[in-house]
Amino acid sequence: MLLEGLLFVLAAGIFTAIVCGFGTLPFFFVDEISDRVTVALWGLAGGIMLFASLFGFIFEGLRDGTVFEVGAGLVVGVVVVVVADRIITGYEFEPRDIPDADFRKLVLIVGVLTVHSFPEGVALGVAFADLGIEGDLVLAGLAIPGLAIFITAAISIQNIPEGLAVAIPLHTYGIANWKIFGWAVFSSIPQPIGAGIAYVFVTTAREFLPFGFGFASGAMIFLVLHDIFPEGLDHGSDLPGHGRRELLVGIAVGVAIMLPVMLLTE
Repeated sequence: MLLEGLLFVLAAGIFTAIVCGFGTLPFFFVDEISDRVTVALWGLAGGIMLFASLFGFIFEGLRDGTVFEVGAGLVVGVVVVVVADRIITGYEFEPRDIPDADFRKLVLIVGVLTVHSFPEGVALGVAFADLGIEGDLVLAGLAIPGLAIFITAAISIQNIPEGLAVAIPLHTYGIANWKIFGWAVFSSIPQPIGAGIAYVFVTTAREFLPFGFGFASGAMIFLVLHDIFPEGLDHGSDLPGHGRRELLVGIAVGVAIMLPVMLLTE
């Protein structure tokens, strides 16, 4: 049962990684994406992840465990992402400066996004903890929990702006579109890896499940507040209001998208 569930979770992780490549598709048809649209897409991604963290993982964790267990996981999730972020990045990248960059800088850009996708994979694996035990949908003979459907949808949707984040600098640097698509998918490869590790851990040590929910939530909340929202506002620095209006619109749309998804998977 564990192997069957693991293969299912890996497939879900691979699906979300492929969806990340969809963020590069606009460049197959146009040469440039407006700053307004880019900011709104970052707001969309952040709104989705915050909603999933608060109403998915934290509420679910408190249902299964104590405030201390969930809180401890949340703190550890933040610390792990902070440490990973500092290990891989000592640089701040501006997409408009990429023409002056070298290949090493481009690799670091993709590397940063690759490291950031691992906590999302962990979140995915934790969400599938009750796979085959209880669920709202039966697929391939396995009962799939509503939380797993909710988190898979959330990560898939927010992966599209992340794919666009990979595409913008690489496109500016003159990389071929099909290679950009490949880099975007590659940047999310840690998602199935993280999902598989987290799934095996929480299913074999279920007493740590509330901690796992907190960890996934903390990691994603930090990524949103530290990376996604600042990235969006950076793209909107030349817009009226510095992009805050577009960011808020994107957040509102993200919440509006995920609210019915949550209700359907309850």
